[in-house]
Amino acid sequence: MSPQPKAEILRANWWQRQFARALAAENASRRPEYERRKRALLGDLSGTVLEIGPGPATNLTYYAPDVRWIGLEPNPAMFPYIEEAAQQLGRAVELHPGHAEDIPLGDASVDAVVGTLVLCSVDDPAQVLREVRRVLKPGGRYVFIEHVAAPRQSLLRRVQAIIRPVWKAVGDGCTLNRETWATIEQAGFSEVQIEHFRLPVPIYSPHIAGAAVK
Repeated sequence: MSPQPKAEILRANWWQRQFARALAAENASRRPEYERRKRALLGDLSGTVLEIGPGPATNLTYYAPDVRWIGLEPNPAMFPYIEEAAQQLGRAVELHPGHAEDIPLGDASVDAVVGTLVLCSVDDPAQVLREVRRVLKPGGRYVFIEHVAAPRQSLLRRVQAIIRPVWKAVGDGCTLNRETWATIEQAGFSEVQIEHFRLPVPIYSPHIAGAAVK
């Protein structure tokens, strides 16, 4: 395991600590709708895998034992949860503080990039995807699960627009009404496969899952 960046953890503010605690508690009970898709998308990845915004690292359990896992996490309060998850699974992990708009890895250096429920909260999704393509090896895969905007003109889309400012303020930057599927399709990947599905939850029920190839 890479040394835990303790100085970064100490810099976590009160809100970051509270959000990390809440997210870890929420992820302790996994949704079956996510479970099946994560097994299918993450279970056959190999080589070096970069996960952007891993949060409390609940995805670690889905990777093959021989995967070299690198995490890039902007919230330093998440680091202890990642370390605990890795220790419970007996995995070695490499953890970096930072944002996905500026990935601190070399060009064509990873076999896969994983992001689950990440593009909703980054400042610039298009820039994140440019960075994802940059660090992927030719033929490498970007694997994703994201909640997305409801269909245009729908009642839910109007509700998402109305509550967006409050939701973003309390949800660590989460933006409800992004058409993330379009951003991925336009990011310059050679192949994109996207499944649209819904969760039985209010407000953010529309989701996408899939993979894109460099």
